[in-house]
Amino acid sequence: MILGSLSENKDHEKRVALTPDIVKKYLSMGFEVNLVKDYATHLGISDELYKSEGAKIYQSEDEVLSNSNIVTQMGILNDDNLNKLKKNQILIGVLNPYLNEKKLKGITSNGVNCFSLELLPRITRAQSMDILSSQANLAGYKAVIDSFSYFQKAIPMMMTAAGTVSAAKVLVVGAGVAGLQAIATAKRMGAIVFATDVRLASKEQVESLGGKFLTVEGAENLETDGGYAKETSEEFKKKQEELLKETLKKIDIVVCTALIPGKKAPIIVKEDMINKMKAGSIIYDLAAIQGGNTSHTKVDEIIDINGVKIMGESNILNKLPNSASNLYSKNVFNFVSNLYDKENKKIKINLEDEIIEKTLIKK
Repeated sequence: MILGSLSENKDHEKRVALTPDIVKKYLSMGFEVNLVKDYATHLGISDELYKSEGAKIYQSEDEVLSNSNIVTQMGILNDDNLNKLKKNQILIGVLNPYLNEKKLKGITSNGVNCFSLELLPRITRAQSMDILSSQANLAGYKAVIDSFSYFQKAIPMMMTAAGTVSAAKVLVVGAGVAGLQAIATAKRMGAIVFATDVRLASKEQVESLGGKFLTVEGAENLETDGGYAKETSEEFKKKQEELLKETLKKIDIVVCTALIPGKKAPIIVKEDMINKMKAGSIIYDLAAIQGGNTSHTKVDEIIDINGVKIMGESNILNKLPNSASNLYSKNVFNFVSNLYDKENKKIKINLEDEIIEKTLIKK
């Protein structure tokens, strides 16, 4: 069994799907590993290091694709390389089937087996493969670090002979994986942290990290069976807006993380709320790529509204590509291990396995 991987378009994606330590793990299972020249040199990882772990380095992408049974990527391949995949080859990555439905239908109809890892079910057995959680952890951390770097005051409370510096107040909107890491990071740096989420189940998690959970009176647990947030009723939205409007007047930094899978991000921090925030405040919108949690969010731009800076990036993990690649590579390895029939030394697409059934793109 031969596994291959190509470099991503480095202008947009610096992460890679295969790190040297994971190459060794594939080889220990009996796999061969093929990579394209200069696969991860932009991360400071040389071809020689990959070779020392047992990988074979090819000069061209065509050679990697034509000599591999399985292709693992961070994102979807470009159109040219997608069309080179042959019947019974396997493509694994974050394929974004909602956005790339037409492309994926084209290659699956030609017999290519595509697995999109963001579709993994939220079950215990899939936790070691959960790319959304591993990447969201890093995103939540980095959003706090970046927003603090733009904030022009100290974060922790400081007592000096000249007087006391008050601690910064941070509000995290959405207490999923990214939000919880944002809370933990902000607390470690000495901020006073508040958080809000439509899922009441997150209250205990927020408080365990030292945050104060904000919720409206009579709130229900708006959570899907998969653990994601549901869309809220109009009545709930009005109550939430009133709570946020009052809270935001005293907040210095807002980190927005609220997403609904497969849908546009909900607008939570509205213009009238922003207008009442203090000049010098920061809003970091991790939901920017899906439309944003504010009405002013623009991808890869910093917008200034009366002294309040609003920022959101298309790919914040391009700022932590080594750490993100390490985690992603382990997630993919665990997924491939689940696909691999070790006894018969072949890939087994068992649709009775919920992990395989949920991630396989149907024809």
